Amino acid sequence: MKAIMLMFDTLNLRMLSSYGCEWTHTPNFKRLAEHTVVFDNCYAGSLPCMPARRELQTGRYNFLHCSWGPMQPYDDSIPEMLRGKGVYTHLISDHQHYWEDGGATYHHRFDSWEYVRGQEADRWKGQVKEPEYPPHYGRMWRHDVVNRTYIKKEEDQPLSQVFKLGFEFLEKNKNEDNWFLHWECFDPHEPFFVVNDKYKEYYDDDYKGIQFDWPDYQEVTEPDDAVLHCRKMYASLLSMCDEYLGKFLDWMDDNDMWKDTAVIVNTDHGFLLGEHDLWGKSAHPWYNEMAHIPLFIWDPANPIKGERREALLQNIDVAVTLLKMFGIEPTPDMKGKDLRGVIKNDEKIHDYVLFGLHGGHVNITDGKYVYMRAPEGENTVYNYTLMPMHMRTMYSPDEMKNAELVPGFSFTKGVPLLKIPSCVDKTGDTAPKHSLKTMLFDLEKDPEQKHPYRDEKEEERFIKAMIRIMKENDAPKEQYERLGLVDYQ
Repeated sequence: MKAIMLMFDTLNLRMLSSYGCEWTHTPNFKRLAEHTVVFDNCYAGSLPCMPARRELQTGRYNFLHCSWGPMQPYDDSIPEMLRGKGVYTHLISDHQHYWEDGGATYHHRFDSWEYVRGQEADRWKGQVKEPEYPPHYGRMWRHDVVNRTYIKKEEDQPLSQVFKLGFEFLEKNKNEDNWFLHWECFDPHEPFFVVNDKYKEYYDDDYKGIQFDWPDYQEVTEPDDAVLHCRKMYASLLSMCDEYLGKFLDWMDDNDMWKDTAVIVNTDHGFLLGEHDLWGKSAHPWYNEMAHIPLFIWDPANPIKGERREALLQNIDVAVTLLKMFGIEPTPDMKGKDLRGVIKNDEKIHDYVLFGLHGGHVNITDGKYVYMRAPEGENTVYNYTLMPMHMRTMYSPDEMKNAELVPGFSFTKGVPLLKIPSCVDKTGDTAPKHSLKTMLFDLEKDPEQKHPYRDEKEEERFIKAMIRIMKENDAPKEQYERLGLVDYQ
């Protein structure tokens, strides 16, 4: 058995031709749909980047107990479990968050790993002299300004180098058995930067304004032409991803790999490109533009392709399915479900799923409605961890002075944890920066989620399901308290 998980960060479902988009140039994503089963009702779980990746390694939610952070000593790691059963595991990525404080324990779970430098604010090239910034750069951090000066041609872009390394691994190991390649691209994550103009030429962009390819996570304040330009810059980077996806599909065809190699193409979340008059993610409610995500799977043991599935699922299910493909049973702490029944006959595996950001809404969907439960009153949450790291920094001594050692949860294997107050109004970790309100959306009547409403009967149904799932995941008591759910238990 061989398996490849090809992951693109910030892959917007609504921008892919395989999901009905008609204005982006993504022919290879349409071609991918012809080779795989396409899932129309897949949702994110814990958000954003590293919380999503912890789910992909552990098969369980992250966001109810902690924010962005490393893998924990008590975590069941799927790459480690594969290694323990003689499956060779390899990670290739340009996702710099793996090599920051808040992601530093992920890559060591693999047998081997390779890292491509230069994406976003990766602290890569050294330059003492202050660089010349664009006149309006929003979140354009200093390191990105410097990094771009070293990326002169398409072959220099990290995406190109990630694929080069991936093909190197595949060529060397295509005739071997029992391996898993986690092949992960940071693109099309912002900044939406491409060197080769051919990708921009698909979109006939006549924008004449200042550089704008990295919007801040805030309300849209830019003029319409700048908003359209930024969308086209995202589309240009997406088309570059599509081109390299096509190279991978060619390689699979040329080497007859479909017969014995599973392929999973997925993402962590989407991105707001002006919808709801907002940019970005994390600071805002997790609308479907971000939470409803694409997923493609080819399973050689169930050789079904060119078909679509409607069953409700999410990334914790992908994690468990990967184990099952190699004949390995998930641990009792894993909450994901095996997707092979969904692949075969669209078997229903969830009535509801949760998704959200630590300290933000707890969201629940049945695939037809989305209910966003906001905090009521004081929004008190804690990080439960043995690895006190923020995204790019360690916890400060002042934060650690407030830590206490408390009994663990059902999934921590008897290990006590540090309970540390979480500063949800700070930017050290991703956190909602705007006031939140409880909202209900009917996705059939209002697919763009423009008209939130309240319905006591429907909300009661979702509240009961939310409490049940939270209990199944042993959520801490303050989650119920902050959401005003204590009286419903």
